Amino acid sequence: MGRGRSSTYEDQREMILERAAALFARGGYPGTSMNQVAEACGLSKATLYHYYRDKYALLVSIADAHVTRLQALVRDVLAAHLPPEDAMRELIARLVEEYAHAQNAHRVLTEDVKFLVDDDRERILDKEREVVRGFAQVVTGLRPDLQHAAMSKPLTMLLFGMINWMFTWMKPDGPLDYEAMAPVVADLFLGGIGAVETPAVTVLDS
Repeated sequence: MGRGRSSTYEDQREMILERAAALFARGGYPGTSMNQVAEACGLSKATLYHYYRDKYALLVSIADAHVTRLQALVRDVLAAHLPPEDAMRELIARLVEEYAHAQNAHRVLTEDVKFLVDDDRERILDKEREVVRGFAQVVTGLRPDLQHAAMSKPLTMLLFGMINWMFTWMKPDGPLDYEAMAPVVADLFLGGIGAVETPAVTVLDS
């Protein structure tokens, strides 16, 4: 009988993915070497190859794990059968929360997916499309009158435009954090700027 994996095997894999995602996000996938990943993880290169066969396997795992989490949260919210406005607020809150803890993986997904081979890219893009469809379904519930005008997907993409790039301007030590921004995004999307409630923080001019 072969030896089973150690109890820390999956934890080690997750640590490697996190460190690799940080390197890819900072230096780009092409500009990062397995030597750099091994060094960032405090591992020998041989040990690193025990967990991931090459740099491409890291890229696939980072992108796939991130989009799979997004897919799961959308499925979870839709399965709750909430009223449309409650569902949209929950989707936005959950998405923003996920992005807050996965900024590097999100940057890799958005910027480095082009380096995937066709089969891997299509599998990951299919999961992204399911995420979009889930949001669009709730948009249709909010405004069923727009369904025939095929507006649910464009409105969904406009919403993602507000959320997807928050990591490029949100300051880790700034007066607003992701938790505070989620209801702001929801208010703005659902009711326009007049519906935005002031967060319970003091916003200072930069």
